[in-house]
Amino acid sequence: MRIIPAIDLKDGKCVRLFQGEFDKTTEYSNDPAAIGRRFSALDVEDLHIVDLDGARSGAQQNREIVTEIATQSDLAVQLGGGIRGRDDVAGWLDSGVMRCVIGSVAIYEPQVVTDWIEEFGADHIVLALDVRLGEDGTPVLTAKGWTEDAGLTLWESLDNYAASGAVHVLCTDVSRDGAMEGPNFHLYAEILQRYPTMQLQASGGVRDIEDLEMLRELGVPAAITGRALLDGEISEAEVSSFRLSE
Repeated sequence: MRIIPAIDLKDGKCVRLFQGEFDKTTEYSNDPAAIGRRFSALDVEDLHIVDLDGARSGAQQNREIVTEIATQSDLAVQLGGGIRGRDDVAGWLDSGVMRCVIGSVAIYEPQVVTDWIEEFGADHIVLALDVRLGEDGTPVLTAKGWTEDAGLTLWESLDNYAASGAVHVLCTDVSRDGAMEGPNFHLYAEILQRYPTMQLQASGGVRDIEDLEMLRELGVPAAITGRALLDGEISEAEVSSFRLSE
């Protein structure tokens, strides 16, 4: 299982939000590129970057920082937040980003994203399908920086994309994000059972190396972790030992 460190950008700084709420922000660094260099030294292959300002406004406002991190890093960078058009995807792929993470457009305009998958290749597009659990436990999609209930279930969306050749899907249980309460193991197990060929990226709630080991035991291909690495709850040595034990 791949461990993917995460950098969230807001106002030019590296931050973490609590459950996606912009007024509940923890600032970690005013030099996100330095965090990128720190993560590049880990025994990992990928780096996940989210432009929170772009996710909220639809206009990317941290372009220079993202470009700096992507060009300096030897990792495969995937970027989400504010990628709304075909030219955005093409531009970022040309700028050294390996995968574009598509959220709101993937929910509201699936045919557009299906066209991007066909044009750019399935390996370069990640579907960001983030959920809140309904009263009956059904995962319902959220959009526009987790501020809007999309009125669509995760299963309805994934059924459509599975038939369209999508490969990568990033799923966050919003209630777990930044809360350090552990991932939603049940949700990820069900995704894997329903869509065994999907390259799932689990995101939200990772507390420590034991959580990552549990996700690996479930068969999750990749897991994103931000706060646990930034807070030192997962150490560089633990990341290396995790990779060696595979």
